[in-house]
Amino acid sequence: MGTQRMIHFGGERIRRRQMNDYLAVFRSLMPPSYAQRGDQASIVGGAINFVKELEQLLQFLEAQNPANQLQPPPSGGGAATYSGLFSKIFTFPQYSTSPSAAVDAAATTAEERRSGVADIEVTVVESHANIKLLTKRRPKQLLKLVAGFQSVYLTILHLNITAAAVDESVLYSFSVKVEDECELTTVNEIATTVHEIVGMIQQESLSS
Repeated sequence: MGTQRMIHFGGERIRRRQMNDYLAVFRSLMPPSYAQRGDQASIVGGAINFVKELEQLLQFLEAQNPANQLQPPPSGGGAATYSGLFSKIFTFPQYSTSPSAAVDAAATTAEERRSGVADIEVTVVESHANIKLLTKRRPKQLLKLVAGFQSVYLTILHLNITAAAVDESVLYSFSVKVEDECELTTVNEIATTVHEIVGMIQQESLSS
């Protein structure tokens, strides 16, 4: 038993040393402001925020690339379509304005999925949700989105915003916590609620 305990403790020391080495590498790759404290939680949290900031920067730079901007409609008419950046952002959206999008089959009806209000894709892991929202820029839209999320107990943890340079579209990427008081239990319920919030914002902007 003594030998087994020593082997266990030795393995634990190696694991801790490796973990400390990995954390040191993480910290060395980040600006100091992202991990002002040296504890594990601060370093890991700072690394997550730093990666998200890099992701936002990448999206911004890609949005400035003319090849990734809004393509003009075909000569026969019809709506303009998104290429490059925005077309690759959504995998299985619950709501889509694009007729060629691979819409989530679990969404309710084709009319709801292709409402023309916004492109919305929600994924959930335990009590955290990621919400991608592509819509037109409107006055005070972000403030109204935040208020709408708070009203249904979706707490925003992180937000990326990417605005297209040649049209009025804007891409919001929300990371939210689904609070215990939240009555939305599925990705479709969250997507539907976000869709309703965007719809109300659109109606307010049209009537103002």
